[in-house]
Amino acid sequence: MKTVYQGKTKNVLTDENTGKVYLLFKDSATGEKGVFDPGSNTVGGSVEGKGKTGLAITRHFFEILEKKGIPTHYINADIEKGLMEVKKLTVPPLEFVLRYFTAGSMCRRFSLTEGIAFDPPYTEVTLKDDANGDPLISERICLIKGLLRPGQYNEALELLSRVGEALKAELASMGYTLIDFKIEIGYDGDGKIYVADEITPDIWRIKDKNGNIPNQIDCAEMILEKINF
Repeated sequence: MKTVYQGKTKNVLTDENTGKVYLLFKDSATGEKGVFDPGSNTVGGSVEGKGKTGLAITRHFFEILEKKGIPTHYINADIEKGLMEVKKLTVPPLEFVLRYFTAGSMCRRFSLTEGIAFDPPYTEVTLKDDANGDPLISERICLIKGLLRPGQYNEALELLSRVGEALKAELASMGYTLIDFKIEIGYDGDGKIYVADEITPDIWRIKDKNGNIPNQIDCAEMILEKINF
């Protein structure tokens, strides 16, 4: 296996003999000053077993998305090794965000109080650029930078909405309310778009019936208890 990219919580590997592509889920978690936060751009620590837990949750949700006709890059997973085999795609450095309620960075950026409901949901697209604070990016800039092909920006937003409905329903069945989430997308040689990366508490915020918002570590343990693992 050759490491082709090292991320905060996952590495991208390729099998040089077969050409297959894998994601390695690591035990690292984002956060700052000892506080875990899925919205942080820095690694705040490491939690033993986090990688395997995240992979189990990702497999669960990717399989749900596939059953609903939402294309993903997921092929299969080896939980014990923390490896997920994925389709070989072009994955631009973009995050597609959908918000059902105000929270986190949005409140800081726009001086909003937490918990204001959006109807319809609010969408944003950001450039993955830690040095510049992951700025918002438009379709025109994506095209100028060669990150997406014409039409893919809106296709990705439509896919984001479909993912949101699926996640919201599944989490509601577990007793949780989805606040917001983000996904990455990839596309193949024909330009077809897929949900890429992961579906774990690292990419969403939820609240329980008492209004508590767990960090991604506690949330992962809560979700793991609910799924068929």
